[in-house]
Formats: sequence, C-alpha cells, structure tokens
Amino acid sequence: MTDLVSAPEPAWLRTLEQRAHEAPMVTGLPEATGRASAVLMLFGQDESGGQDVVLTERSTSLRKHAGQVSFPGGRVDPGDVSFADTALREAHEEIGLDREGVRVVGVLPALPLSVTGFRVTPIAAWWERPSPIGVVDTAEVARVERVSLASLVDPANRFSAIVPGREFVAPAFEVDGLYVWGFTAILLDATLRLAGLEQPWDRSDQRPVPSRYLQGG
Repeated sequence: MTDLVSAPEPAWLRTLEQRAHEAPMVTGLPEATGRASAVLMLFGQDESGGQDVVLTERSTSLRKHAGQVSFPGGRVDPGDVSFADTALREAHEEIGLDREGVRVVGVLPALPLSVTGFRVTPIAAWWERPSPIGVVDTAEVARVERVSLASLVDPANRFSAIVPGREFVAPAFEVDGLYVWGFTAILLDATLRLAGLEQPWDRSDQRPVPSRYLQGG
C-alpha cells in the first residue's frame, strides 16, 4: 500500500469522460441488456507523484469469476439512488472505502459482462482525500491493490489473452503479481486509450489464459 496522498484531479480524467461518450468505448461487444450493476474506477496519486487505480482480486471461493481481478462494484440495490451510489456503496462494503474523500468525475457508458450477463456502468472517480483500504469480506475479496498507471501502460506488461477453443482475443495485463484479463482488462485498455495514456504494445503477443482463471467464467 502506498502512502496516502491528496492531489488535484488530472486533466486526462476529464478527457476520458468526454471521449467515452463521443464513440463506443469498446467495439464488437453485444448490447448491454442484463441486470444493472456498477463498478468504481478509482484513480488517485501515489507517493511518487504518478497516478494509480484501485483493483481487487476476487475470492477463489466465488461461483462466478473466482480469483479474477476486478474493480470494486456489484449489483444495483433498490435503495441506491444512482449508479455512482451503487459503486461507492459496494466499494465501502468490499474494501472499506470512505466515500467522502472521493470525487465522481463521470458516469461512463454501460458495457455487457459475459457469463453473468450484467449491464455494467463504470464510474470514473478521483481520490481527493485517500483513506486506508483493505479486504473487508474475505468471502468476496482476497486482495486489494493500488496499481500504478505507469506499470499498466508499460508495453512489457501488456499482451493479448486468448482462450483455447473459444473465439476470444482481448487485451490483458500482468502487473504487481496480478493477472488482469476479461472485462476488467478490456475496460482498462479502453480507459488508457481514451485518456491519451496508452503506449504502443505488441498485440500479436498472444498468450493462453491460465486454466485457473477460467473456472466459473
């Protein structure tokens, strides 16, 4: 965990929010029509002056997406007043986030989540006043990390994930001991591109997804 640092919102975060609504964030996906849910894309400043994003590793005991890396988030509850409210509530329940220190920058277009069929609305947010976070419920979350954007944009940490026997080729990352693929990696890839942070990387470098991440979707 990095030291807690307060900092002004970076310009690229507003660029991301604007460009996400100008054209499809991700092409080739079916229409998002499933149950409504939201995830929190929480960006902050690290101790080196760069930016990072909060990611979680899901518990291996879950029925769906066990052991996979994801953003904090979940299904919309009847008491939620907005998608941002859903994402912030779930982040509090999963990682103990104090929502008072978070500035919501934008509500991005909904995307479909395979396997569960959820309609996922990403919430882009800036951590104005960082607070301690960690695993709250081990039945849901195994690990919480603030991953630097510098490591995510580094071409050495990027490749294309493939699933043998399926027509699946999509961006993926390996960073800080985390294997990031599927929905989370697709959303991160679009985020870096639209924010103007992406560096050229070798998309022809195709690697099979380890079988342990394919159990339960």
